[in-house]
Amino acid sequence: MNKEGIRVIVGLGNPGLEYAKTRHNVGFMTLDRLAEKHNAAFMRNRFGLIAKWGNIFLLKPLTFMNLSGDAVGALARFYKITAAEILVISDDLDLPLGTIRVRARGSSGGHNGLKSIIHALGTENFPRVKIGIGRPTQGMTVIDWVLSRFTAADWTVLQPALEKASDAAEWVVVKGPVDAMNHFNSH
Repeated sequence: MNKEGIRVIVGLGNPGLEYAKTRHNVGFMTLDRLAEKHNAAFMRNRFGLIAKWGNIFLLKPLTFMNLSGDAVGALARFYKITAAEILVISDDLDLPLGTIRVRARGSSGGHNGLKSIIHALGTENFPRVKIGIGRPTQGMTVIDWVLSRFTAADWTVLQPALEKASDAAEWVVVKGPVDAMNHFNSH
C-alpha cells in the first residue's frame, strides 16, 4: 500500500469552529474525507488531531496555520519520519476554485503554513496536494479571503474537488507523487 513510503498525511487548516468552513481549511476538510473513507477517528494528542489509516498518520495540526511546522516537525522528530514521507494537503490562492494539483516538492508559494513546515523540516522536498481556492475578490485582502467562508455556489465546485483531493492523496500513498501528478494534474 505504501510504495513511496508516505507515513503522514497532514491537512492544513486552523482549529476552532469559527474557521471550520473557511477557504484556509480545505486541508482539514480533505483529511476528514480520508478519515471517513478509512473508518479512522481523530483523537487529540500532543501533535494535534491524529487518526490512523493503516500505518499512516492523518494529522490536523492545532497550532494555527502559521505555526503548522511546529506540530509537523515535532511528530516527524518523535517518529523519525523524513520530509519525503510526509504528504501535505493545503489551499492554494493561485489555482482556480476546485482545481487540484499534486507536486512532488516545491516552494511555499507564499503559503504561511507551508513556509512553517519547510522551516521545521529544513527542506522543500515533501509532496503536496494543493486545492485551488481562487484569488480574493475586488477590495478584499488575502487574509480576509482565506479566512472567509465559501458561498453556496462555491460549495457546488468545492465538494467534488475535496473528494478528488482525497483521491489524489490516496494515489500518492499507493502509486507515488509522480504517478499522482501524471494522473491528477492533466485533468
